[in-house]
Amino acid sequence: MTDTSEPLEGTPLIAPSSVNHDLYEQIVAACRSIYDPEIPVNIYDLGLIYTIEISDENDVKVIMTLTAPGCPVAGEMPGWIVDAVSAVGGVKSVDVELVWEPPWGMDMMSDEARLELGFM
Repeated sequence: MTDTSEPLEGTPLIAPSSVNHDLYEQIVAACRSIYDPEIPVNIYDLGLIYTIEISDENDVKVIMTLTAPGCPVAGEMPGWIVDAVSAVGGVKSVDVELVWEPPWGMDMMSDEARLELGFM
């Protein structure tokens, strides 16, 4: 996943994730359980999750994008994330925001995703 603590050139800053929160790794694992139906890679390693914000009250906000605005599951994928993250013990609420800036690019994929897709 792209490090969102620094803006991508020419794009607005996306807030950094709550990486030091106790629930962060469990929420990442929940996101990794969701796969893009057209690409055999989970949405986290694909780079679709830009930010995971976790409040002190364990309210979670996920800022994400899709590989393309015309993605056939655009209306469904945020609900999949709400369901998966809500199942993490201790999470109070989940809000998913779908954004188009910065636009997704293949450079946002993890090394694991690139390897799985044969790009390395």
